[in-house]
This record gives sequence, structure tokens and C-alpha cells, in this order.
Amino acid sequence: TMSTKIYHNARCSKSRATVAILEQNDVDFEVVNYLVNPPSESELKSILKDLDISARELLRRGESKFKELGLSDKSLSEEHLIKSMLEFPILIERPIVRTEKGIAIGRPPENVNSIL
Repeated sequence: TMSTKIYHNARCSKSRATVAILEQNDVDFEVVNYLVNPPSESELKSILKDLDISARELLRRGESKFKELGLSDKSLSEEHLIKSMLEFPILIERPIVRTEKGIAIGRPPENVNSIL
């Protein structure tokens, strides 16, 4: 069976709160520190597909890298945005939780209750 996985940033309060929800629910989960171990291109594309959102919707617009790379440019392709996230994983919204029931972004952390 596929284990539950959280793409986690320990410095992020939303991410920590989401981990707490998983623990409270006695969920057996794998923590992926995605800043150190970013998803592969196919993994990121599958996350986007399963969340049913565009790459732009998964971008953290407040990050300095977002401005630095000029990612607010609406003419940039989906591929370009995906490559940017793979190269600079700080740009990926967090936390993302995947369980056997589905996938959710823990913003707010309670969002993950629907897939537990």
C-alpha cells in the first residue's frame, strides 16, 4: 500500500501544524523535506494533475525567488514554471499531503482532514 507522504518544510508553521494533524490521527506518514529532496519532474506533474491546478497556482508568490525570476509574467509556459519549481523548490507551495484517498495542500492545515 502507498504510504502517506507530506512534502514538508520544518520552518513553516502551516507545515508543522499539518504534521501535528497527521500525528493526532495516528497516520503512518513519510516526511519529505522537499527543499533537500525536491520532487522529480514526473512527481511534480502528477501532484499538479491530482490537485487539478496549474503550475502557477502552486507557486509561492511571496518568495524572493519568484520576483527574482520574473515569474509573475503571465506569458510564461507551464513547462517554464515547472522547471523553475524543480530548480528552486522553495517556490513550491507547502505542505502537500498525499494519502491513498487523495492529495491536498495544508492551507489551511485542516484541508488534509478530507483525505485522511
